[in-house]
Amino acid sequence: MRRRERARRATRTATLLAVVLGGAGVTHFLRPAGYDRIVPDALPPRLTTLASGAAELGIATGLAIPATRRAAGWAAAALFLAVFPANVKMANDLLGSPRSTRAMRLVSVLRLPLQAPLVAWAVRVGRHAPRR
Repeated sequence: MRRRERARRATRTATLLAVVLGGAGVTHFLRPAGYDRIVPDALPPRLTTLASGAAELGIATGLAIPATRRAAGWAAAALFLAVFPANVKMANDLLGSPRSTRAMRLVSVLRLPLQAPLVAWAVRVGRHAPRR
């Protein structure tokens, strides 16, 4: 694969990750209650929801700018690791709730291993971003 083609592919991958993070970040502000419920008990729910939404938006912006893409890729990987406890809490809460459906329980549990490919995606973006 030629260098120019690799660079275009890396840019597309970073852009897609930026869109995913940007979309998630926006939902933290538009519908914060859903995120508040999955914040681990040791943290203040609304503050944590808004801070993680702001982090997602900031990282998405960094991914969109070639000069900051490398750092933003690594920051995205760290963020995906940092929010994993919230995903565990959500799965645990749904598994223990008589009001949750079988589908909700299944999705919440299956979502946990999907965090690993997100981390790997972000690391790949960080590694393949141009050095500035």
